[in-house]
Amino acid sequence: MEKRYWVYIVCDKPYGTLYTGVTGYISRRAQQHKDGSVDGFTKTYGLKKLVFSEEYPTALEAITREKRIKKWNRSWKIQLIETINPTWRDLYDELP
Repeated sequence: MEKRYWVYIVCDKPYGTLYTGVTGYISRRAQQHKDGSVDGFTKTYGLKKLVFSEEYPTALEAITREKRIKKWNRSWKIQLIETINPTWRDLYDELP
């Protein structure tokens, strides 16, 4: 099985606080956000809703993309989310 990497964005509510992250296990990481099982920014602010994800074949590509997105202004991040998820639904149940 080929290893894949993901860049993702979680939030607390539509247009709320956003967090961009990278992982090699999107389902597990999204569940950790939902459970609040990992201390840090997302737990403190209750960011449990997966609203964006992109898959990459290498860790380097995913990390590079994550760093770019983190430097973007908020309106660009919102626009990115709304290109694939205009209703800000939780994508957790649609994960592979």
